[in-house]
Amino acid sequence: MPIVFCSLEIYLPYSRSLKEKRNVVRKTADRLRARLNFSVAEIDYQNLHRRARLGAVSVGPDRVTLERVSNRLIRESEKILGGDLVDYHVDIFDHD
Repeated sequence: MPIVFCSLEIYLPYSRSLKEKRNVVRKTADRLRARLNFSVAEIDYQNLHRRARLGAVSVGPDRVTLERVSNRLIRESEKILGGDLVDYHVDIFDHD
């Protein structure tokens, strides 16, 4: 059973507080969860108000399907975040 993990690096230069940052992160995670079959959580930089890293995980029947849905996740993240999405990384693991 393959598992996909996507890491999304976010930079929010306009954010002046953790409250502003968490609002952006929460809305982004909620939109990604609602549109795609991923679990999404903030996984790093919780105490920095201009940086965030989201982790998104999904399980699927095969690698081809997971590659397709992870590409959709990245495209949707780019639509939501625009230039605030500064980097992403996708890994697909096989689990027995």
